[in-house]
Amino acid sequence: MMTSISAKGLDFRALSDKIRSVPGDIAVTDCLGQRFIGAGQSGRRIEIHGVPGNALGAYLNGADIEVFGSAQDAVGDTMNAGDVIIHGNIGDTAGYAMRGGRIFVEGSAGYRAGIHMKSYRDRMPVLVIGGSAGSFLGEYQAGGIIIVLGLGGKAPIVSNFPCTGMHGGKLFLRSRCENVLFPQQVRAREATREDLREIEPHLSEFCARFGGSLDELLASPYTVVTPDTKNPYKQMYVQN
Repeated sequence: MMTSISAKGLDFRALSDKIRSVPGDIAVTDCLGQRFIGAGQSGRRIEIHGVPGNALGAYLNGADIEVFGSAQDAVGDTMNAGDVIIHGNIGDTAGYAMRGGRIFVEGSAGYRAGIHMKSYRDRMPVLVIGGSAGSFLGEYQAGGIIIVLGLGGKAPIVSNFPCTGMHGGKLFLRSRCENVLFPQQVRAREATREDLREIEPHLSEFCARFGGSLDELLASPYTVVTPDTKNPYKQMYVQN
């Protein structure tokens, strides 16, 4: 059974206290910019109706959060486990330093999505963006998988400076990326069938959450980006 509470008139501290005081699954209505919702939560489902503020699901440790609307910056900051589902767009720095769990975004993401994303022991973080991504996508990525689908076609699939400082993980872009300028320390190539098998479960989950055809997604060309060196900073900052 899910308990419903209203966030109307509550600041982020009061709302967080109220969420923690209610056992089991919970639905938050009238959300309007409150920060840190679901921070550190585990073993429960949290539905949010409205627009949550920064750091939604920060340090998430196994809870499932679903937002029926858009979300602001730093979604899933340093999360360890669990799912964050956004039926809308997200702001900047989504998945900052996340080391486990999954984030699925129906719409687009702002700047620096997946920055400092990393794998941790047996945990493999996944960030799937249905629309486009802003500049510095995958900046300093050290692990995990980032997928951008470019659905809607209203903007380039990725903006400037993707994969700057990338030294681990993989980035998949549903595009041939003929006009995307990648830095020298990464390798960008057309994805193979084997590459697509790796991300097929995440694409299937995306379609299950938001609709769409898995076959159509898999039939599209993808570019996969991986680091080409274990020392990406040498080319950026050392002069020889």
